[in-house]
Amino acid sequence: MNQKFRTIALVAGVFVLPAAVHAQFDFTVDGRQVQVHSFVSEGFGYSNDNNYLTMNTGKGSFAMTDGGVNISTQLTDKLRVGAQVYDRNVGQLGDWHPELDWAFADYRFASWFGVRGGKVKTTLGLYNDTQDQDFLRVFALLPQSIYPTDLRDSTIAHTGGDIYGTIGIKKLGSLSYTVFAGERKDSSHGGYVFMLQAAGIDYTSYGGLQYGADLRWMTPLKGLLVGASSMRGDITGTGTWTYSNAYFGGTGYSTIPTKETTKADVTNQFYGQYTFGNLTLETEYRRYWRDHEIFNGMSEVTTDVRGWYAAASYRISKRVSAGTYYSRFTDVSGVPGTPYVTDTNLPDHHLFDKVCTLRYDLTNNWNVKVEGHFMNGYGSPGMYPDGFYTEDNPQGLKPKTNLLIVRTGWNF
Repeated sequence: MNQKFRTIALVAGVFVLPAAVHAQFDFTVDGRQVQVHSFVSEGFGYSNDNNYLTMNTGKGSFAMTDGGVNISTQLTDKLRVGAQVYDRNVGQLGDWHPELDWAFADYRFASWFGVRGGKVKTTLGLYNDTQDQDFLRVFALLPQSIYPTDLRDSTIAHTGGDIYGTIGIKKLGSLSYTVFAGERKDSSHGGYVFMLQAAGIDYTSYGGLQYGADLRWMTPLKGLLVGASSMRGDITGTGTWTYSNAYFGGTGYSTIPTKETTKADVTNQFYGQYTFGNLTLETEYRRYWRDHEIFNGMSEVTTDVRGWYAAASYRISKRVSAGTYYSRFTDVSGVPGTPYVTDTNLPDHHLFDKVCTLRYDLTNNWNVKVEGHFMNGYGSPGMYPDGFYTEDNPQGLKPKTNLLIVRTGWNF
C-alpha cells in the first residue's frame, strides 16, 4: 500500500468507522460476561521547522496511528483475566508491528490485598498504565517531559507480577499501593533503538529486570490525590555496531557485536491531582538517573533527566473541553571523568513546551482534538530520546518549534 493510498484510507476511516461501532461488545460464556473493547486514533502533525516524533511534520504528516483490542472477563468473584493486542505507527516508531500489550490474571483476596501476574501494565505516576486510553483525556499528547511517546515501550509493562491494595484510614482518606517486579522487553521499533541507529548501533534485544512501587493517597479533601512512584532497572542491550574504519586509519566499514549494560537505572516520580467539578488540575515531577557501560564496556555514559509539568483542563459543556499545560524537560549527559555541559539553558539540553488544546466529542465514543505546541529547545537528540532526532532533521535542529496536532479517536 503506497503512502498516498494509506493516507486516503485513514482519513476516510476517521469519518466512517465511528458511525459503525457501538460502545462495547459483551457476550456470555458459561454464565460469565466477556467484555471486548477497542480503540483507534489517527493524528496529523504539522510544524514550522523541526520534524517531531520521527514524522515528517515539516511538510505535514498523517503517520500518527495507534489502536488496540482487549478482552476480559470475571471468572469468579475474585479472579479476573484479560489481554490486549496493540499496534502503532508514529513516523518510524512502531512500524505496524503488533504486540501483546498486556495479558494478566488478577486475584483480589480483599480490598487491601490482591495479586496479578503475566504481562502487567506498570503503575508509574498518574498515567503510565493508562496512557493509551486517549479517549479519557483532553490532551492529544500527554506532557512529553513525563510520558514521552517515543519511549512508550520502556515503561509500559513488565512480565512478572504485582501485589496491590487499598487501605482505608479513618478520617484520613485511603492509601493505594502497588509493588511490582518483572522482566521488561523494549520493542525494536522504539525511540531509543531508533536514536542509536544513527551511530551505527543496531540492537536486536533490549530489556531486563524492572521493579518498583507506587503509593497514592486519596486525601480527605474531596478530589485531591497525591502520590509517589519509584522504579529500578537492570537493563542490557545486545546487537551490532557498524563503524567507519577511518577512525583507525583504514577504509570501508566494519561490523562487530556490541553490548551495553546499566550500572544504575533509577526513576523517581511525584504527582498530584485535584478535581473540582468540571476543573482538573495536575502536576508531576520525574527524575531519571542512568549510568551505563556501552561498546562492550569500553566506555561509560551517565544521563540525568529531570522533567515536570503543570496542567489544567475544564469541561465547558457536554461535548466541549479545553486544556493547557506547561512541560519542562532538561538533560545533562556525559562521560564520567570528562567536563560536562551543565547549562540547561542551551537548546540541546532542554525542551520547554507550552500547550493549549480543544476537544470536541462528536458522539459518546468519537472525539476530535486540536492542539498547539510552542516548544523551546530540542533536548539531547544524540543522547536521550525526546521527540527530536538528527536522522529526521539533516538540515540541523532549530531552537524553536511550533507544532499543530489534530487527532481523532474512537473507542468501543
